[in-house]
Amino acid sequence: MKPGFSPRGDRGGRGGGRGGFRGGFGDRGGFGDRGGRGGFRGGRGGGSFRSPEGGGFRGRGGGRGTPRGRGGRGGRGGGRGGFGGGKKVLIEPHRHEGVFICRGKEDALVTKNMVVGESVYGEKRISVEEGDTKIEYRAWNPFRSKLAAAILGGVDQIHIKPGAKVMYLGAASGTTVSHVSDIVGPEGLVYAVEFSHRSGRDLLNVAKKRTNIIPIIEDARHPHKYRMLVGMVDVIFADVAQPDQTRIVALNAHNFLKNGGHFVISIKANCIDSTAAPEAVFASEVKKMSVENMKPQEQLTLEPYERDHAVVVGTYRPPPKQKK
Repeated sequence: MKPGFSPRGDRGGRGGGRGGFRGGFGDRGGFGDRGGRGGFRGGRGGGSFRSPEGGGFRGRGGGRGTPRGRGGRGGRGGGRGGFGGGKKVLIEPHRHEGVFICRGKEDALVTKNMVVGESVYGEKRISVEEGDTKIEYRAWNPFRSKLAAAILGGVDQIHIKPGAKVMYLGAASGTTVSHVSDIVGPEGLVYAVEFSHRSGRDLLNVAKKRTNIIPIIEDARHPHKYRMLVGMVDVIFADVAQPDQTRIVALNAHNFLKNGGHFVISIKANCIDSTAAPEAVFASEVKKMSVENMKPQEQLTLEPYERDHAVVVGTYRPPPKQKK
């Protein structure tokens, strides 16, 4: 018998009992699929081992991932923590047009799915039958979307509503963009600008199925490069996390935002100045906006969903007030 060879097969021995150590650091153990499985078979070694690929890891992803911020995927079919679980759920409209609240065991923010039967980033879907028609809603997770965090934080106006034309700067992989596309519906448009080609690839895949998203893989600092693609918009939403983000938004606003249009900017304090207090950073950004003809109307922090983030909502070139 070879040393380290147990009758039930080399994998069990190495990964489990004796192999706790090799399983963790060994060439094949730690990362290799076989090491992982071996640990599982080997009894005690297994518990700790499966956690990276099974429980533990998903738990962590879930923490940020699921609206409940509690690990795990919630028993896939709804059962444990999902909406589906065979119980009746009530969908009621939120005061922001196009956004809904799902009342069930746990309330969640949802939007009406434009592409029925498709999840964009693994989020839960809830089907509701109204008469003969089946309407599907998608859960909107505030830990993964600054806009959802702002809505749950009680922002007064998001200005994104059915039929609106929205320019979304910093679209990333299209998680929030897909929900904005749900809100504006087939009558609206979302111009999604993203500089990173890696995220842009995911964004393109989202846009393939959603006809109202126009993906633009270009640097938002140079709006003239995509001026031929974009018409005038009603709202600019920005989540670019760059030191000069107010300037970036202003440039795009001067090019594409109609007078009296609105902007929603998510500000990440430590992206702009990691040495100053977040409040001071927010205040200085708001000041910069005023210089650019952008009149901020409200500011809101995104606690508890994001640390040191704020959302500023305002109007671009508001019409002058008539003197009485």
